[in-house]
Amino acid sequence: MNLKKTKSFPYIPNTHDDLDEMLKEIGAKSINELFDDIPNNLKLKKDLDIGESLSELEVLNYMKHLSNKNNNINNLTCFLGAGAYDHYIPSVIDHVISRSEFYTSYTPYQPEISQGTLQTIFEFQTLICNLTGMDAANASVYDGATAIAEAIIMASLDTRKQQIIISNTVNPEYISVVKTYAKALNLELIVVSEKDGVTDLEELDSKVGDEIAAVIVQSPNFFGIIENVSDIEKITHRGKKTKLIMSVDPISLGILKSPRELGADIVVGEGQSLGNSLSFGGPYLGFMATTKKLMRRLPGRIVGKTEDLDGNRAFVLTLQAREQHIRRERASSNICSNQALNALAATVYLTTLGKKGLKEVALQCAKKAQYAFNILTKSEKYKPTFTKPFFKEFAITSNVNEEKIKETLLDNNILGGFHLGKTYPQYKNSLLYCITEKRSKNEIDNLAEILEGIK
Repeated sequence: MNLKKTKSFPYIPNTHDDLDEMLKEIGAKSINELFDDIPNNLKLKKDLDIGESLSELEVLNYMKHLSNKNNNINNLTCFLGAGAYDHYIPSVIDHVISRSEFYTSYTPYQPEISQGTLQTIFEFQTLICNLTGMDAANASVYDGATAIAEAIIMASLDTRKQQIIISNTVNPEYISVVKTYAKALNLELIVVSEKDGVTDLEELDSKVGDEIAAVIVQSPNFFGIIENVSDIEKITHRGKKTKLIMSVDPISLGILKSPRELGADIVVGEGQSLGNSLSFGGPYLGFMATTKKLMRRLPGRIVGKTEDLDGNRAFVLTLQAREQHIRRERASSNICSNQALNALAATVYLTTLGKKGLKEVALQCAKKAQYAFNILTKSEKYKPTFTKPFFKEFAITSNVNEEKIKETLLDNNILGGFHLGKTYPQYKNSLLYCITEKRSKNEIDNLAEILEGIK
């Protein structure tokens, strides 16, 4: 395609004279010559159908028109969870992370110069350790699913075993990611069934042995139920060197026992609920924490605190021998970056709320979820799918078609719940509802009223 013969669109600032000068410099006669390696039958034989060029004002108006087709939680009352949660985000978070020194920062290749960035990572690691009770945490990974996948690598490297057990009550999307990692790493993934909404302990007990590298459990699990981690821990550690990997909702740790107290070896989770918006699915951040014994297996970056030559507090990247850019052939992972801005938001969130604030958020979630569960199941039109203790999510079952329920709710500006039948066919008539601290009594009562009115 000869650009000089085509209609001019000012999407690219280079002029035709600029193009001629660049082609002359590299010794090419035309732009087409740059693509000679592509077979002619694969090349587009016509101009791109991208319409007339627009002014900045026209582009802005067009993009706003497109974005208005999306519905979002500013217009809807959200009762949807299933891994991404509508928690309140204090305004101070956007104020801090929008500062230029944070918003525009990237991976510090000369890290000790970036003392501010290193300090924010150090504070994040400290808060995650305080929250989970573990000894060491990294600077974050891409999301909750990636965190579990990286954890199985840690466990396999440490135990030199190839078999991993994962409970079917773990978030299905996480299981899919773990399967992908396991296949590439020649690890055998064994999925343990769920029974009445929790991990089948008898099946788990029958499969744990000395050949197992790790057992993965999520609590609260995908159904919102609090797992019997104490019993799972006993079964897991019966295997020689077998590690317990525990995935958690960080908000729940405001009122539940820490993973360290429950005997976890590696703790992972999705940090989106810590001051990060839903953002239509991302970007999010995964957090990882572990024991001192396993900290050299952690992927990514770890920041330590020290003193400089003048005795002043200073921050450095530490234990770098595990990282890909230092010892590539023996690296614990190929992850050598982190979700710095999202982790900063989580740091500001946890610092702003403090212990009491986080506990209050967790209590409100739990109490409001219990109220919603009671009022939705009061008439017995909607029945509990499970009878186990839950944190902020619960499933209810009815004879009403789940798509009709969701459409009716959406017509009333309500988002939720999640159709369990998509992943678990045995629960085809069950919807999973999530109640966070943002939901008011009036909103919950309105949800109950609308559900009761559906025939």
